[in-house]
Amino acid sequence: MKTFLGHDFLLETETAKKLYFDHAERQPIFDFHCHLSPKAIAENATYSNLSEIWLAGDHYKWRAMRTNGVREEKVTGSASDREKFQAWAETVPYCIGNPLYHWTHMELRKPFGIETILNGETAESVWNRANELLATPELSVRGLLRMFDVRVVGTTDDPADPLTWHRKIADDSSIDTRVVPTFRPDKLFATDDVETWNRYVDRLAETADGDIAGYDDLLDALEKRMDDFHTLGGRASDHGLRSVFASFCSREEAARHFERLRGGTGVSVEQGREFSTMLLLDLNHGYARRGWVSQYHLGAMRNNNTRMYRRLGPDTGFDSMADEPFAADLAAFLDALDRDEALPKTILYTNNPMYNEVMATMIGNFQDGSVPGKLQFGSGWWFNDQIDGMERQMTALANMGLLRRFVGMLTDSRSFLSFPRHDYFRRILCNMIGNWVESGQVPNDEQLTGAMVREICWGNARNYFQIEV
Repeated sequence: MKTFLGHDFLLETETAKKLYFDHAERQPIFDFHCHLSPKAIAENATYSNLSEIWLAGDHYKWRAMRTNGVREEKVTGSASDREKFQAWAETVPYCIGNPLYHWTHMELRKPFGIETILNGETAESVWNRANELLATPELSVRGLLRMFDVRVVGTTDDPADPLTWHRKIADDSSIDTRVVPTFRPDKLFATDDVETWNRYVDRLAETADGDIAGYDDLLDALEKRMDDFHTLGGRASDHGLRSVFASFCSREEAARHFERLRGGTGVSVEQGREFSTMLLLDLNHGYARRGWVSQYHLGAMRNNNTRMYRRLGPDTGFDSMADEPFAADLAAFLDALDRDEALPKTILYTNNPMYNEVMATMIGNFQDGSVPGKLQFGSGWWFNDQIDGMERQMTALANMGLLRRFVGMLTDSRSFLSFPRHDYFRRILCNMIGNWVESGQVPNDEQLTGAMVREICWGNARNYFQIEV
């Protein structure tokens, strides 16, 4: 019987252990997609207690707590931080089988060195010890980045964000980690609420120092903001969409749709899709010119609980997998860019694993030999960043593409304690390859498999994103 979270956690074979300890474990972290706060990095924030750094904003934990019968007061409400932590600690024993159980205890071990099993009875001792350590400089935000050897962080940033904190980071030579912004223009595609859309366009115009009266003005503003992102090291965009738009129209028609939106009359659902399709095509032309990576997080059905959305807003734990077919639209959209020779490096993520093979085969349609792994099937995302989800994603990619060209793992997290997810992924990766070796499916050649592991854990992302480290 193995020890819980023992030295060889998730490593079932001797080959897996060798690949992990001699190759994967030693690699630094390139966290190219997350939701960490650049303000916290610029200010080298510290946290007064474990709830503040661990529970605030973590909708994974919030969902589990609600499922365990915890009232909202102790999830996102007015209860004290200590009460919220107690409610989480009492929920943890019910998380067995959920990755939260592993992540919780991995994150207690590093950075805190706490090997106690968290539950209602041990909550007080864990709380006191963790809070004591959080008061030390080693566990400030920058201290955590150093401890986990995080070399690159790609935050997620709105085009209307003036990037004030990123500028401060760029001017601070004492920050060891390279922190770069990622361009996420999702609000421009929310054409169903014309008042909110116009308020957003006004904000974008203010940040871009120009008036946005027509469609060409919008493109000019976005080009200016892309230049600003690029100057600060940004080399990627990101789009969180239920599915890709593929309702094609002329530029003149898109401009008329823009006029209806800007004038406040609004557009129909189909007109909104036509406008969004043209805008997304034009944005990708801009990404391609700059050599950026275009990312698509597809298949999330968001804000399903109207009552709780009105009470708490988005990203609070009421999202799930969508199941609409999207292969035809995705192929048509990528093909439209490819025909214009304007398809940038692209990463496709799916929130629903039933589409793993769709993604794994789709990327092969548009590889052109210009860049190794130009199109990528992104790592198991959101509901899939657990053992089964990661194995299924990598198996589909290996079966139908080139796993060795995979750019690997990311945290997609708002917490500076989430970097052990890279370790989780690396152990799963090494275990898969180790099993292939020991079953005779792959040569017992450590030079071959060790290089593969190192590339997936670090080298591929470094080469793909072309961010100086």
